[in-house]
Amino acid sequence: EFQKIFATIQDSSSFNDWVDIYKTLVRWELDLGKSDTAEMSNVLQMQKQEANTEFNKFVMKNYLKWIAKPDESTPVLSHNLLSKKVFPRINKETPTFLVVIDNLRLDQWKTIQPLVNEFFRFQEEECFYSILPTATQYARNALFAGMLPLDIQKKYPDKWRNDDDEGGKNLFEADFLKDNIKRTIHSDIKSEYFKITNHSDGKQLEDNILNFLNNDLVVIVYNFVDMLSHARTEMEVLKELASDEAAYRSLTLSWFDHSPLFNMLRKLADKKVNIVFTTDHGTIRVKRPSKIIADRNTTTNLRYKNGKNLNYESKDVFEIKRPQEAFLPAPNVSTT
Repeated sequence: EFQKIFATIQDSSSFNDWVDIYKTLVRWELDLGKSDTAEMSNVLQMQKQEANTEFNKFVMKNYLKWIAKPDESTPVLSHNLLSKKVFPRINKETPTFLVVIDNLRLDQWKTIQPLVNEFFRFQEEECFYSILPTATQYARNALFAGMLPLDIQKKYPDKWRNDDDEGGKNLFEADFLKDNIKRTIHSDIKSEYFKITNHSDGKQLEDNILNFLNNDLVVIVYNFVDMLSHARTEMEVLKELASDEAAYRSLTLSWFDHSPLFNMLRKLADKKVNIVFTTDHGTIRVKRPSKIIADRNTTTNLRYKNGKNLNYESKDVFEIKRPQEAFLPAPNVSTT
């Protein structure tokens, strides 16, 4: 089976090929996590690294074309996820609940899915590609606006925040969503948007969730997994608790099982509703950081850097010299 995966990695040429490889690697990771086969797990880790290297090459070769000249070889990306996969499901008879769990990966989803399966019947499961950078500020704003970051900045100059601007970077998702619905659906639908960033907000929504059954679309953004992934790199106790991927999945499962979100879903289980689960972007545990030297105005984000004088190992990065080619805002003319 591993030899077969290796051969597939070498032959992959489309976004669907890479989705299949990722699903296969995740399935093996979950299966091997149930047994004590260290040698097999080591082989799988090597395959994941190999897949990562080749996938990076694939994305670097194709990404700018996907953004500038999309065609049938372009995957579903953040900015057309709603128009292609969510809006077509909305109908007046059955309310649709869209649950966006920030930073949720496929392996974590597969861990919590059996709990959801107890209450809901699944129709289909698909993967989409996040836009770059894969950070909430870019990926989730694009998801709700149905537009790429540069277009959002042009259309809503007062609502887009660059990295060096003060304040939250995702404060206008509800506005972006409303405009996206108007532009795309061309009909009047009743929608609500909720962002849950702490337990008491989650509890309040859980208590009131049945009041929203007369809506056509209810969007719930849940921030817990993103906070968990940041805490995993910053807090000693969480470094212990989520020391490897299996422990990280276990922590995600434990949170979900006792969360207001799961209680909410249980309340909806005997009602006639459509539920769509998605994420805005994923995460990768990095063990080999790459050093970037820049001036003090450079973004502190660990996934990407933008600035005027960046010095880095070019083989370690996907370099975009002209941000507008990737439909990204550039605070300065010389920003890369």
